Amino acid sequence: MSKSKRALIQITLSLLLAIVAGVLIFNWTSGVKKAPVAQVANTVPVVVAKVDMKRGVRLTAEMVEVRKFTADSRPSGAFSEISKLEGRVLNQAVGVNEAVTGLKLADESVLGGGVSALITPGKRAMAVKGNAVMGLAGFVRPGDKVDVIVSLTVGKNDDPKTKVVLERVKVIATGTELVPPDEDGKTASVDVYTLELTPVESERLALAATQGTLHFALRNEQDDEQTLTTGVDVPKTLAALQPARKKPVHKSRKIDIEIITGVSRSSVRF
Repeated sequence: MSKSKRALIQITLSLLLAIVAGVLIFNWTSGVKKAPVAQVANTVPVVVAKVDMKRGVRLTAEMVEVRKFTADSRPSGAFSEISKLEGRVLNQAVGVNEAVTGLKLADESVLGGGVSALITPGKRAMAVKGNAVMGLAGFVRPGDKVDVIVSLTVGKNDDPKTKVVLERVKVIATGTELVPPDEDGKTASVDVYTLELTPVESERLALAATQGTLHFALRNEQDDEQTLTTGVDVPKTLAALQPARKKPVHKSRKIDIEIITGVSRSSVRF
């Protein structure tokens, strides 16, 4: 066999192998399933805060913006249009990028911001003059609950007496601050404290503030227990923490009595 024929046979075999390999590759790639194209999740518009906003703030269009949320991550009570929030007042603080929901807004009847938006329906806000001692050296802050204690004089002799007159009173504001300081433990001594009271409680506080000296007793937020007291005067105060008095021991005297019966005598001791 000549060299030319041998070369032609080799070329023909190479072509056949290439064709067979091409067919096999084509069949394999045809059987592979194409990966499904990821579907774009459905999104909905949600109004969020552009800046940190404190409670009592009256909302404007510049304070909020619309962001896209997935349908399953949309907060309950969220708004989709800025126009529905303009003029509404916050009754809770809202952080930047946080959704503004209905639970964080005061009633639609509240048209102005400030303290009036923070008062619970049926209650009143009343301010009382204070000092550093009354405010626990600045540790009484907005949102705290306090007991109000008054010290005054009563009776014809102007006897001093101290009594708890209000319990679990909410502090709405200290001075002009409606929210606690951002830093934990930061104090703020002020001269005026605004409390949330019922009409009856406000009358009691007004009398106590004009007739005596007020003090605040800060209490735990979770402490709902009511404590009834009769008040304390000077004798009760001085009697506090005294050691128990020992009762005097009376020694009994024994008496001997002689009993005479006829000619017999006997003695009995009592």
